[in-house]
Amino acid sequence: MSLVDELKSAVTPRAALLVVGVLALQLLFIASYVGALHNPRPTDVPFGVVAPQQVSTVLMERLEKLPGDPLDPRTVTDAAEARDQILNRDIDGALIVDPRGRTDTLLVASGGGTVLSSALEKMFTQVEAANQRTIRTVDVAPASPQDFDGLSAFYLVVGWCVGGYICAAILAISAGARPANPHRAVIRLGVLALYAVLGGLGGAVIVGPILGALPGSVAALWGLGALVVFAVGAATLALQSLFGIVGIGLAILLIVVAGNPSAGGAFPLPMLPPFWKAIGPALPPGAGTWAARSIAYFKGNDMTASMLVLSAWAVVGAAVTLVMSTLKRQPAAEPGT
Repeated sequence: MSLVDELKSAVTPRAALLVVGVLALQLLFIASYVGALHNPRPTDVPFGVVAPQQVSTVLMERLEKLPGDPLDPRTVTDAAEARDQILNRDIDGALIVDPRGRTDTLLVASGGGTVLSSALEKMFTQVEAANQRTIRTVDVAPASPQDFDGLSAFYLVVGWCVGGYICAAILAISAGARPANPHRAVIRLGVLALYAVLGGLGGAVIVGPILGALPGSVAALWGLGALVVFAVGAATLALQSLFGIVGIGLAILLIVVAGNPSAGGAFPLPMLPPFWKAIGPALPPGAGTWAARSIAYFKGNDMTASMLVLSAWAVVGAAVTLVMSTLKRQPAAEPGT
């Protein structure tokens, strides 16, 4: 047999397509991560200004004209309202102008991402210096000393996501990409749900009582973790039911390639390029990271949208898996259980 014949025999068209798909996934991974994270800078950061009317108008115009449009400024009634809006995650910071002195107060929330709070402090140190004023910085939602750069919530959610799609992939590899019938689909989803409950609890206990990396309710983090794991796992089961083994690659594309760099983990959403900033909240890593930080540092505020996103992934993934299990298989389809 010639080398060409040997090659044709050893490398099937299906295997070749899978290798090409893996290469594409690799290149997309590089493009996504480098594209999202290579040049972080604040853009349209929701920001409050507390100042007397005559000062506020001029200051707002100046902030709106800063190079690169780093801020989306809006007037706030007083310091208490500014704090409330930060804790409600409506704004990421605020400047409180002291009309009787030359030192103003910058409110930040490093629990939402220390990189962003540091960027705001650096920016306003320069802005105030240009006006021969100084600032003092007050962190109203400080990150835990054990939570370096505010990354623990992100890594926690990444771990939950990895568990979700690996569990679903193992179920498919061991028992067929598509469940053989609705009963088997329910069993598969039930196993995933049990795994999600255990995985959510384990993650919450590790980052809370064991490592002390995140404050906040262990029970709330447990519930969030169970939902994240199940949502990612159900979505992976659905993709496998639709596309077979290729569905695992599609799950990695959605969760790892698109989801992780856009999650606002390493750099909060206002520091990401427009594309990643737009897709992040709609994907499980982004929704999970936002909710985990809300639980840890913002008294559980502003979680509704994130929980709805995760619930949608869970419900749609489970529904597609169940529907696909009712469809008649083609004779050449892989056997299921």
